[in-house]
Order: sequence, then structure tokens, then C-alpha cells
Amino acid sequence: MTRRLQEEIKQTRPFATIEEEVLVGLSRTADALQRGFAGVFKAARLSPTQYNVLRILRGAGGPGLSCGDIADRMVTRDPDLTRLLDRLEARHLVSRSRDGEDRRVVTTRITQAGLTVLDELAAPLAAEQRRLLGHMGDARLRALADLLDEARASEE
Repeated sequence: MTRRLQEEIKQTRPFATIEEEVLVGLSRTADALQRGFAGVFKAARLSPTQYNVLRILRGAGGPGLSCGDIADRMVTRDPDLTRLLDRLEARHLVSRSRDGEDRRVVTTRITQAGLTVLDELAAPLAAEQRRLLGHMGDARLRALADLLDEARASEE
């Protein structure tokens, strides 16, 4: 029996293992969901990674975070976080300053403009989340979240 994923990617042979099928399915699903959010982020002239950094900095509050601390909290890793922060700073969405005690440490904070962008994106993002996943219902979404947590546990 050909599974839906195989049909979507026009694969005629079965996957070698269930692990391969699940990993390809996760990648395909993540891409489909990201495309769903692309329009929301594009309207704000942000990438998903830039949005993630703004959310991280909002959560950090006034003290801000170092570049390394931001990297540790990111949903998806960005190999050039400094350049990403440069772009956000150029748009006045974040500010950076050197630590008074250790000049090597640069602390990044979200600005009021950055907070405003996040506030403006809240409703459209919530609507898109409901559109993309709401049909699954709370119980199935909680089960999926648990399964994803379990899958990531192999990283530890």
C-alpha cells in the first residue's frame, strides 16, 4: 500500500525503515507549516529566525541576553547570529551594548519597536496556527507535542 507521504513526494518504493519515513514526514510537515507562516512574517519583513530572536529577547526582559545565550534558546540554529542581529539592529528592533565589566560581552535587548512588531504579529500568527493545526483538536495536538518531546530526547 502506498502511503500519503510517498504519493506527495512521488516515491514509488517504500521507505527502507519506519524511522526514515517519520524523518521525511517531519521534514515535509515542517516545510509545509513554515510556508503557511511565510506570508505573516513577510508582511513584517522578518524571517522566522528573526521572529524567534525577538520572542527570545522579549522573554529575557530588561537585562537582555548575550549572543551565546540567544543561540542556546533558538528553535532553529542560525550559523550567523551576529549578522542576523545586525539586521534587527539596523531596523531598530533590538539594541546592543557592551558589558561594563567585561567588554567582550555584548548584550542584546529588544526595543519598543521590536515589542510593537511582536504585538502586531500576535493575532495573525494565532489565526494561522489555528488554520494549520486547529483541525487536529487539543487532545491530538497534546499527544503530538508529547511525541515530539520524546523524539528530541535522543539529543540529550
